[in-house]
Amino acid sequence: MIQVTESPAAGTATTAGARAHAREQHGRTADTMRFVPAATAPAHLTAGLPAGAIAALSWAESLAFGRYTTMNLARGTRIRLTDTQGDACVHALLYRAGALHERLNIADTVKVPWQAYPGAGHPLLSDAGRLMATIVADSSTRHDALTGATTLEGNTARYGAGTAHSASPAARELLTLGALKSGLGPRDVAPSLSLFKGVSVGPSGSITFTGSAGPGAAVELLLQMDAVLVLANTAHPLDPRTDFTGTAVDIVAWHSPQDLAALEAGTLNGPLAPEHLQALHNTEHDLTARNAR
Repeated sequence: MIQVTESPAAGTATTAGARAHAREQHGRTADTMRFVPAATAPAHLTAGLPAGAIAALSWAESLAFGRYTTMNLARGTRIRLTDTQGDACVHALLYRAGALHERLNIADTVKVPWQAYPGAGHPLLSDAGRLMATIVADSSTRHDALTGATTLEGNTARYGAGTAHSASPAARELLTLGALKSGLGPRDVAPSLSLFKGVSVGPSGSITFTGSAGPGAAVELLLQMDAVLVLANTAHPLDPRTDFTGTAVDIVAWHSPQDLAALEAGTLNGPLAPEHLQALHNTEHDLTARNAR
């Protein structure tokens, strides 16, 4: 990760000069940033989106390595993350909007669908047995729901630093900052799902780091409920490299409520497994009960 500090611009010693300089920056873009409104995102971020998706965009961002982001997203939102350069590692947490005590439960996300390796069609379950989201597309297949996130202590021992604003921030430190934006704290940062860096489990139970699928791999999530998504793009705890290194991830999200019906009907990713369908019904039953109040 490279940070660049610009020298103070000439003429900014006065309030009027500083204001003029600040206003000159309006409209400038950087390689990694959030685009507001989302429809102003460059073409490389929105390339390949389905017809009508650009008009329904709610989020467009290129997230630098060593940084975090968070967004409150509506039910029926589809999120695409792309490992453009092939060396991103995105640690993800989900919280239910309006009921933040309900959040992604990685243990159940692995245990309930009988699958330790997340991929297309995999449900992401809450600690209440409800379906928070589904992985509806995946060209990476290199993800990790087993080893968790890097820590301050681990990064300090490995890279010499691990605080959120250091040159080698740990995932838990960054996820904590993201959680704080929604009024949560360190104890609310549960085990996360890692995207774009995979692991495999051997017959003896040993875990082997399998790395990245390479440039251009993408994964898409479909939200089954209103949710707060927190992402940290930083090193994987089993990455064998001694240097803290990685690349940006591109993020776009658009409202696609028709996909919810297609998912339930089995026409989006094929018929849902019984466990996946039951979790979906748990979510829908709860939403119906809430809306009836």
